[in-house]
Amino acid sequence: MTLQTAGIHHITAFARSPQENVDFYAGVLGLRLVKKTINFDAPEVYHLYFGNEQGSPGTIITFFPFPGSRKGRIGGGQTGITSYAVPPRSLDFWEERLGSFGVPVVKSVRFSEQVLQFSDNEGLRLELVEREEGLASTWSFGGIPVDKAIKGFAGAVLYSVNSAKTIEALESILGLKKVDSTDEYVRFRAHGEIGNVIDVRLANMDWGSGGAGTVHHIAWRAKHFDEHEAWRTKVTEHGYQPTPVIDRQYFNAVYFREAGGILFEIATDPPGFAVDENTGALGEKLMLPEWYEPQRAQIEANLLPIKVREREAKVK
Repeated sequence: MTLQTAGIHHITAFARSPQENVDFYAGVLGLRLVKKTINFDAPEVYHLYFGNEQGSPGTIITFFPFPGSRKGRIGGGQTGITSYAVPPRSLDFWEERLGSFGVPVVKSVRFSEQVLQFSDNEGLRLELVEREEGLASTWSFGGIPVDKAIKGFAGAVLYSVNSAKTIEALESILGLKKVDSTDEYVRFRAHGEIGNVIDVRLANMDWGSGGAGTVHHIAWRAKHFDEHEAWRTKVTEHGYQPTPVIDRQYFNAVYFREAGGILFEIATDPPGFAVDENTGALGEKLMLPEWYEPQRAQIEANLLPIKVREREAKVK
């Protein structure tokens, strides 16, 4: 079996305020809150998932919003920039929209593509890029028309403490193909249509530090459970020590830290986010795995209330 990931499954980051997190990703960016659950290893902390209407792999950014947590520092061993794909001819709309919410933007060009770069309320670095490929959004919220709405991930920019080793992992383990390079970056592509373009910054960077405003890990797609086992074997054969397969309720996960310092996860596409909720009601209720259900009252009492709500622009 030749293993090649289709691209990014999800990206998980740290935050502080859960309501401000919802306000930014749902209220400003117009993503759907598709799952409201807890950090299975720290049930006093939410685990919030934002994506497209169905919560499809390649569209999901997740957060652990821990009030009072430390501020992180973006650097080596991290996903430095999370890139979102928007439809062609929509960057002007997004520049105006972000500006109306007081979000500063910077226009930049990488590999002949114009990107609109900005940061979220915690300092997490994001960008928008126009892409033809990828299914159009079917989700509209907060005044964002579907023909301008975020499709999902365009990809990511990886910051490494050893870029040669990170590049080796992308090519030899994940099966990504090198498609272009400059003095600053090398670009790789996976075979999927979303979350499929990965840029590696060539300059080795000093280590970043985890905390609010930084990415914890980037997850890559496995088609199904049998393939997932094969992925774990492949990672081991390349000299890494992956975790055992971990049931994350909505996907199975295997983690390993590649030699450039970035925490990689390989996650299964199934079973998906509709396994315990109707698709039309995703994200409306706090969902708990069965082993936490007996503690529901205590868990809910320890979590700050959150609400998906439309935001009013700061600048008219």
